[in-house]
Amino acid sequence: MRKLKIGVVGAGSIASKRHLPEYAENKNVEIVAVCDINEQRAKEIGVKFGAAKIFSDYHDLLKEDLDAVSVCTPNYLHAPVSIAALEAGKHVLCEKPMATSEEEADQMISAAEKSGKTLMIGHNQRLVESHQQAKNWLKEGKFGKVYSFRTAFGHPGPEAWSADGAESWFFKKEEAFIGAMGDLGVHKTDLLRYILGEEMVEVAAMVETSAKDHADVDDNAVLILKTESGIIGTLAASWAYKGKEDNSTVIYTEKGVLRLEDDEKHSVIFHKHDGTREELSLGQIQSNEEGGQVSTGVIDHFVDSILTGKAPLITGEEGKKSLLVILGALKSEETKQIVKL
Repeated sequence: MRKLKIGVVGAGSIASKRHLPEYAENKNVEIVAVCDINEQRAKEIGVKFGAAKIFSDYHDLLKEDLDAVSVCTPNYLHAPVSIAALEAGKHVLCEKPMATSEEEADQMISAAEKSGKTLMIGHNQRLVESHQQAKNWLKEGKFGKVYSFRTAFGHPGPEAWSADGAESWFFKKEEAFIGAMGDLGVHKTDLLRYILGEEMVEVAAMVETSAKDHADVDDNAVLILKTESGIIGTLAASWAYKGKEDNSTVIYTEKGVLRLEDDEKHSVIFHKHDGTREELSLGQIQSNEEGGQVSTGVIDHFVDSILTGKAPLITGEEGKKSLLVILGALKSEETKQIVKL
């Protein structure tokens, strides 16, 4: 079987620590091209992962004979690069958040429909084994009625992770659009929608820039969310957690409390109403602290969706629904009101 020819646009940390290493491990692909406006960075990463062609303009990369493209750029370029790639007949894996507006998201989805190519958004939390186990249990009714939830994603910030440190685009509103809420919070909105199997219908938010003097985007955000069946809970996204990274989700149910990625030894703990507990160890969740060494499964899922023709778990439509929650949160912070989604 012919290997899929892959191009990667953006040679920063998400490309060098997640996309390219995982493509390199997949036997069904060949890394052909890498593009970055920092051509030296593109060359260094390209050599490391065996890319034969290096570009500083993504339009030139898209002229190549490629099957698929990973879009690993700053947020404001997600939509234009993805749309151009889809129009050039390439399958696209775009990093999150998929776009900076509902209009951009719609344009991406339309481009995918017109081209007949796959558009997948890189929401890796759906692929974490503990999260999939929780979704299955909830669907089966193992816990009875769900009452509430709380979820968090926080760490010290992108300085140590990003290729440009404190000078990174992550902190610049014109390139990032949103800060911790777009970087981390959108992951959790997508996860909650996936696990609970429901859409969010209301959001209230408090959003602050209080920890990063060099940022003009949010570094702390707390959201109150309500689902269509009336489940309410909180979501916290932060670049100000100076201790251990928090990537936990807790679900409060009729039969007990389900804790996901909230314990160092057990990725799933179910505290039952009768005082007993179930524990499962299902491998590590991906963490910035691990330097991206734990596979996300995103690349394998993307490649498999192309080869089988099956829609990926995180389509453009799914990415848009998760983005809309975050956009609603921004509106809530601006208006100081609860926003209906």
